[in-house]
Parts: sequence; C-alpha cells; structure tokens
Amino acid sequence: MDRGYTTETTRKCGNGPSEPWAPSVLRRGLVSLVGAGPGDPDLLTVKALRVLMAAEVVAYDELVSPAILALAPPSAARIAVGRRGGGVRHHEVDMDPRVLEAARMGRRVVRLKGGDPSIFGRVGEEALALAEAGIPFEIIPGVSAALGAAASLAVPLTHRLVSSTVTFAAAHLTPGPDGLPDVARFVKQIAELPKNGTIVFYMGLGALPLLREALLSAGWPDATPAMGISKATTPEETHVVGTLGTLPGLVAAVKLKAPALVVLGHVVDVHARIQELRADVGGHEEIAALYTQVA
Repeated sequence: MDRGYTTETTRKCGNGPSEPWAPSVLRRGLVSLVGAGPGDPDLLTVKALRVLMAAEVVAYDELVSPAILALAPPSAARIAVGRRGGGVRHHEVDMDPRVLEAARMGRRVVRLKGGDPSIFGRVGEEALALAEAGIPFEIIPGVSAALGAAASLAVPLTHRLVSSTVTFAAAHLTPGPDGLPDVARFVKQIAELPKNGTIVFYMGLGALPLLREALLSAGWPDATPAMGISKATTPEETHVVGTLGTLPGLVAAVKLKAPALVVLGHVVDVHARIQELRADVGGHEEIAALYTQVA
C-alpha cells in the first residue's frame, strides 16, 4: 500500500500540468485537518497558526476567512475545494484528489476548514479517506461557529438558571432515495431533539420556515426565545433576536446571509439582558480601543 512516499521529481494531477508541489527529495507527506475558526484570525489556535505558516499546500473551504488564508506562506499552493452551507452543494467526494496527490508527493498539506473540523466539518469522511490511502494525518481543533458567536455576542450557551445542556444540530435537508429533500426524515430528527436547554442549529437559513414548523409540531412554544446570527466574529457580523414565531420574518427583513446559526432557548433572554446592561459600557470598538491603550 502506498504510504505517502515518492521518488518522482514531478507529478501531474489528472491530465493537467505539473503541480507546484512536486518534491525534489524523498519525503513523507502529512495532511493537517485544521479548524480555521469562525472567521476572526485572532481566534486561531497557536498550533493551527504554526502549521498554516509552514504549509506547502493549503486546500481550503471557500468560506474560510481571506484574512486567515493570507497567513499561509506566499509560496504555498492554494486549492479551493468547495463551499459548505448557504445552499451550495457539499463536496461530491470524501477527499479532494488533489489533496491526496500532494500528500503522496511528500508535501506538507493543510486542509483548512471553517469552524471546528469535528463539528459538521466532514472530518470523519476526510480522515477515513486519508487512512484508507495510507497517508499520515492529524486533526487540529478550531473554535466552532457556535462558540465564536456565543463569545462575540455574549450568548451564554449554558446558564445554571435556564439551561444545563446545549445541543448542536444540523438544520439542512438531506436527499432521500429519490434524490429529493427528505422532509419526513428532517421532521423526525427535529422531533427527537431535547425540548429543554439550548439548541444551536447550523446551516439553518435555507430551511428556516420548515424548521419553525417542525419545532412547533414537536411541542416547542411559539414564544420560545430565538436568534439568528450571520458571519459571527467577522466585520460583517449581523444578528436578530425574536421568538420562534417571529424569527423567519426577522431574518428575511434584514436579509441575513450564510454562514449563519439559529440559537433557540432561554439563554437568548440572558443575552438580551446582558446587551441591555452593557449598552453604556461600550461595544467591540470601545473594547478594541482599550487594548490599544494598554499596548
């Protein structure tokens, strides 16, 4: 079995031209499956930054922040391997063949993924593909979108008085046997979610009206506090606060865009109270100014 070694000085991917990652000496490749976080470069882990700055090839989701992608060496080859969310198709294969090819050529490859690889990041499929190909790999965690949004907007995902659990759930419809969205399966999955605590829905914008109806059918009150959050931790961060009943209308009114989260539960009320009390303290710009003064 090929374990990631090569003695060739040039290789080609498919029928295309020679790629810029061909090694000149025998060397073993490595793929790092790296969580890029929700968008703010300051939220990268130290290990993620170190690996990214040493990368020879960077294969990235198109939703990865350009500011984070810019931290890779200028000499590193960059491969866009598709988007996640926002109604755009997922990868059609478990691992882009160009990533496998570069690793077989002995290159240090960073597979850069938004948020945390293990939370709706397809890390299971890609790790399995690498293992089956005999290619060494590592998984480097990142700040998930939910945690980034919670910190940026002061949303306590748990609170000892109102929520002792938090559930992360995907809110997109998967295809059924006929290739069409499997609405029945979606409704069943929503009905099986816990009816207390906090629920954070990933990829929920496209199916938000259906999600609302499924939650109401499952017994969630129409007045349950809810919020939608778009592009958390980035300069384009936007959010709306309402209830399960009003959220679809609020999201449509402000044209909330993916990547986005939906947070459901009484921690949204805690968030609203915190924001009310901190209004006179200052927001992100004022806090950034304080850091500047200290520096």
